[in-house]
Order: sequence, then C-alpha cells, then structure tokens
Amino acid sequence: MKPKSVAPTRLRTSRTALLALIPAALLLNLGGAASAATFTPPAVASGPSPFASCTLGGAPGAVNYVNAEVEPWVSVNPTNPSNVVGVWQQDRWSDGGSHGLVAGYSNDGGATWHETAQPFSACAPGGPAQFTRASDPWVSFGPDGTAYSVSISFQGVGSDNGVAAATSTDGGKTWGNLAILKEDASSQFFNDKESVTADPVHAGTAYAVWDRLVAPVGNPRADAHAAAFTGPAWFAKTTDGGVTWNSTKIIVPTAEHQQTIGNQIVVDPRTGTLYDFFNLILSSGPNGSGKLHGNNVAFVKSADGGATWTAPQVVAKLDTVGVTDPNTGQRIRTGDIIPEPAIDPATGQLYVVWQDARFTGFAFDQVAISTSANGGATWTAPARVNTPHGVPAFTPSVRVNASGAVAVTYYDFRSLTVGNTSTLPTDYWFTSSPAGGASFGNETHLYGPFDMLTAPNANGFFVGDYEGLAASGTSFVSLSVRANDGNLANRTDAVATTITP
Repeated sequence: MKPKSVAPTRLRTSRTALLALIPAALLLNLGGAASAATFTPPAVASGPSPFASCTLGGAPGAVNYVNAEVEPWVSVNPTNPSNVVGVWQQDRWSDGGSHGLVAGYSNDGGATWHETAQPFSACAPGGPAQFTRASDPWVSFGPDGTAYSVSISFQGVGSDNGVAAATSTDGGKTWGNLAILKEDASSQFFNDKESVTADPVHAGTAYAVWDRLVAPVGNPRADAHAAAFTGPAWFAKTTDGGVTWNSTKIIVPTAEHQQTIGNQIVVDPRTGTLYDFFNLILSSGPNGSGKLHGNNVAFVKSADGGATWTAPQVVAKLDTVGVTDPNTGQRIRTGDIIPEPAIDPATGQLYVVWQDARFTGFAFDQVAISTSANGGATWTAPARVNTPHGVPAFTPSVRVNASGAVAVTYYDFRSLTVGNTSTLPTDYWFTSSPAGGASFGNETHLYGPFDMLTAPNANGFFVGDYEGLAASGTSFVSLSVRANDGNLANRTDAVATTITP
C-alpha cells in the first residue's frame, strides 16, 4: 500500500521522575527512576481513503475531511504476535462519525501495513444500507486468533442508529459475520461509545458494552451525550465466534439525568471476572452526605460471565476541565471524559487512567492513575502520571505487558511557546512502571511536535477520544493519530510503533 505523505518525525527522550507505586500500602507517590524505552520509528498505518468517492452521509452544514483518520484502536494476535490489527475512523465528519471504519493489518509486527474497509456503513462493500456513517472503532483478538470489531453506525440525516459487530479469522484482511447488536429507529435514542473485549481464555467468546442515550425529545446524535436524559450501559455476548450475539441487556441502570459513557471491559484470565469501567455521570448538585455529582470513574463486575453484575463502585472523581489551546483558547477535543482501564493478566491488579485537573488547581488537565490490588475493593488515591510542564496532558491509554510493566501513552503541548497563535505543537509520549508497579520513570518521546490545528475540527480539533495501545509479550504496540502539518488534503494519519520499556 502506498502511504500518504506524513510530517517529519524527530525522536527524543527527556529524563524525569514520575510515580512511585507501593502496592502493599496501596499508595501512589511521586518518585522513582527508570531508563528510557526503546522503540521503532513510527510507521504510517493508514493509506488513501477507500471511501473518497462516497457521497453518502451528508448533513446541512457538515464538513467531511476526506483522507483524515482519527480515533484508532489496536490489538495483537496471541497466536501470531507479528499480526497486528488496528481500526480507525476514515474521513471524519465535523458533526459526528465518519464515512466508515477501516482496519489496518500488519504481518511483520507493525513495520508495514495494509488496509481494508470494514462493513459498518453504506460507504463500505457489504455495509448496512440504513447507516451512512460509522464511529468509535474497536478491535480485540481472542485466544484462537479471531478478531472482533464493533462500530456505532448511524445516519447523517435521520434517526436510525445502532451497534454493529464483525469478525475476522484471517488476521484483519477480511471481515464477516456482520451483526446488528442493537438498533433504534426513534430519535429518542442514540447508542454511543461501544467497545468489544475478547475473552482471553475462552475461544469464541467476546463481550460488547455501550451506553444507550435516552432523550426526552430530538436525536441526541453522536456528540450530544451530555444532554441525554439518561444513559444506561448495555451488554451483549457471543460464544460462537461472533456468528450470533445474545444476552443483550442493561447492566448499569441509570436514573433521570444520569448516564454512563466510555464503557470498556477487562477480563481477569485467572478467575474469569469481568470488570466494566466507565464514566458515571450524575446529575448536578452539591457533594456531601456520601453523594457525588458530575463525572466519576466507576466500574461494575461480574463473576459469572456477564449473567449478573454488581452495583457501580466509584474509583474517584473524574475532575476534567477539558482542553484548549493555551495561547488562543481554541477548543481541542480529547478523551476528557473517557477513563481507560487495564489489568495485569498474571496478578489481576487493576489500573485506570483518565484526564484530571486536580493537580493544577483545576487550571488544566493532566493524566491521573489509580490502581487496585484486591479486585477493586479499594483503590489508591489518584496520582499524576505525566511530567508537569504547565500545559495540558491528555488522552491517555494504559496497558500491562507479560512481565507486569504498566505503560501509559498521552499527548501534551510542552513544545508550544508563548505567543505562538498560528500553530499548536503537540507531542506524543510513553512512560512505564516496571513489574508490580514499583515506579514510573523516564518518559520516551514517540513523535512530534505536529500541529494539532491541522487535524479535523469536530467540536474541537480532533485526533480521537482515545488512542490505541496493546501489550505484545514484554513490549507494547502503540497506534495513534498525528496531524500532517498544513496538509489540508491529508490532515492526519494513523501511525504505529513498538516500544520496549
């Protein structure tokens, strides 16, 4: 596949002290030191849009950014670690979703890539005719090498929307078993922010979760989740490799003016326990008397394969203030209300990261982390992961590798200089803690700076509400989006790198 043009990359590392994580006392503190990671030069995973000629999905006033990729996710085939599959939105719309979802697949560990359209929108071969846009790509490999992928699919003009799923048994090259897990034709409902997790032990089993927004009137659409009347978390399960899905039901009921968003399941392979993490958004009002409001990092868990679930438990307040250009105040759309979880497959220790402004007096967001060594019964106090540079750090991802090392990736604006109002230099970073979470150490600079103002503008300059990070043995594979400075015909690309702490 001939890659699109990309911005030049410079590689550097900076030395700093980050978290010291003391599991015995379940306390997180600043401190520790470690060597910078090694990584492969970022490789372009995305190519020219397969949907460039599609004219579907338009809406009054909507802008389509052809050739722009955003919001990637990535998974590594456990039966063949050289096989890496990533998914992303292709040709982002300014008012929600994209022409369709694309899968990139690599058979050499992420060094070179090919791509194929996934059947989640009418722009794609075999896609559902009723859905002209798709969003929120996700992919997860099962222990037999089956890849599961899901989408939020909907209309550019109209109310019909739903959650769709498909599978690949050839390493991401082709996709079949298209299934609609949930569909709503009424403007009162919108299914949003889905994810899928393959069971790491039981071949053929995977779990999908999402929130279903219920509004009193009108269509909440993809970017209006904050105005939803309510938004319970829904769950579906397959046990036959994605041929059929069942057990579709609510697992987190919500009251009026409450909702979930960003649901994501991690599985403890030792016990089979499922943990669904999400942002529990509660109606406004004062804290006190044990009551919470606003955004909260929360989870529920199931010990019986999803048949029954606990009541929600709050890990911590999610105290984001959002992200803007520090010099101009222009809005940057980030993963500000989306927590990201991970689990150590050997010990079951849980980790969750999110954006939080508590470390800056609520002036701007940083990256927070909390961990639990007892199945979520107790959690450490939130601690900052990123090195403070007086600028926002945002859209973190977290994973744990086979040796127990905990990795976090994120963006920040540390290359921005005072007075620069014409560009927004943005860098992408990696940091990790060694086995057992003893301490976070040196950051590793993966790429940048690139100009965030070249990215699509979708209620803020946008590279994704999340970015991809996967464990591969004792290494990690990152799939993220960077902008191609000033290239309005090819604003962004998905790029991959393999990192060894």
